[in-house]
Amino acid sequence: MELQFITHFTDTYSYYDSARMALEGGCRWIQLRMKDASMEELEQEALRMQSLCKSYAATFIIDDHVELVKKIHADGVHLGKNDMPVSEARKILGKDFIIGGTANTFEDVKMHHEAGADYIGCGPFRFTTTKKNLSPVLGLEGCRSIVSQMKEAGITLPIVAIGGITFEDIPAIMETGVTGIALSGTILRAADPVAKTKRIVNL
Repeated sequence: MELQFITHFTDTYSYYDSARMALEGGCRWIQLRMKDASMEELEQEALRMQSLCKSYAATFIIDDHVELVKKIHADGVHLGKNDMPVSEARKILGKDFIIGGTANTFEDVKMHHEAGADYIGCGPFRFTTTKKNLSPVLGLEGCRSIVSQMKEAGITLPIVAIGGITFEDIPAIMETGVTGIALSGTILRAADPVAKTKRIVNL
């Protein structure tokens, strides 16, 4: 199972702290998501986090900001449903960067696949407070259905379940055929986020 960690700012932890704890726990894929930050703040944080990820040999992805990814040579970008289309990002970034796209339906997956995405973020699994303008909740059935339609269509992109996933959900989600999960709150709300990440990575 691949674990992706999406940074989140809480009363207790900064974006940087949240990534550091996930990395210490064994996660090797960090996505920096700072929806309401200025470009200056975002770039500053991205450079710090990029350096941190390099020290752990972890993949560093930035949410939404294609030009910043190109400027600082981050590993890639994740594009939500209201962000730049994957096809356009591919034209800007070329083949050397990872591009992920958010999908809520099989049609979304097909579109991203045809546009040259490298992986799919599939969700939301359930209601989550970390995201505004939430798409319809998928649950286990929704994930299973998308995975089976992908198989039928011969689409082999990695697919990562996201959105309100708890530790207890993980075994059942992995049984749907997804390749990984993306977490934020489940790790940060734990009494010991590093230990929690270790438990998840070792599942």
